Amino acid sequence: MRSTLRAVGLVTVVSLLAWSLQALLVAADGVLVSEKTTTAGRTETHQIQIERNRMRAEVTGPTGEVQAVIFDGAKQTMWILNLDKKTYSEITKADMDQVAGQMSAAMAQMQEMMRGMPPEQRAQMEAMMRGRGMPGMGAAPPQTEYRKAGTDRVGRWTCEKYDGYQNNQKTSEVCTIDPKELGFVAADFEVSRQMADFFSKLVPQGADNFFKVGGAEPQGFSGVPVRRLTSIGGRQIISEVTDAVRQTFPDSTFAVPAGFQKEASPFGGRGR
Repeated sequence: MRSTLRAVGLVTVVSLLAWSLQALLVAADGVLVSEKTTTAGRTETHQIQIERNRMRAEVTGPTGEVQAVIFDGAKQTMWILNLDKKTYSEITKADMDQVAGQMSAAMAQMQEMMRGMPPEQRAQMEAMMRGRGMPGMGAAPPQTEYRKAGTDRVGRWTCEKYDGYQNNQKTSEVCTIDPKELGFVAADFEVSRQMADFFSKLVPQGADNFFKVGGAEPQGFSGVPVRRLTSIGGRQIISEVTDAVRQTFPDSTFAVPAGFQKEASPFGGRGR
């Protein structure tokens, strides 16, 4: 159970960044993205380096440590770097598939155990697990329905606002612009699909947190979100793009620095 919670915690951190990482790819060279994220009144700024098949972002981990997340779409591998401790862990597609299988088995066992609980106790247990972001508990979450809600202003962009609803209750917001306003085309987003697929087996009900740019279907809205408001674990998170400029990066940007010590996988000791 502890390893499962750690896995979900990692996914939450990555999912907070996924929409911006996926939404701002360009065909020529790379792009340097600046964004700000506000949670519980605290605002942090991030810089994200992106190429067609690779991406890197520095984030604040669950315990306050500064981490860098690197994803290589061609290798289907992610590296989590602790920049303070000069350590890193590696997560491959095989790791994700194995952990997804283990979590599915654990959830099935828990569901079987809860069948013998009184209805009130079972409901409390399911609510507690859903609050912790545990997948597979109870019925699958409903599909988010996005409804147009006028226009708004984010930085230098006038954006189309959409409110997201589940069971007719508002749960999220996005404000989007045409990709052309940032110099992008739809073909530039292949790595975003790979990133979403990388996590899909582990957190299928977290699909709304993995932003994909495209037409109105199946997302329910169109364009590139320059602002996204959502809630994870009861916390409201607002992320906004502040700038995006073209830039070329050395290969070392997307590699583990020399001298960093490899640690066990965050999924409970599977590190090689």
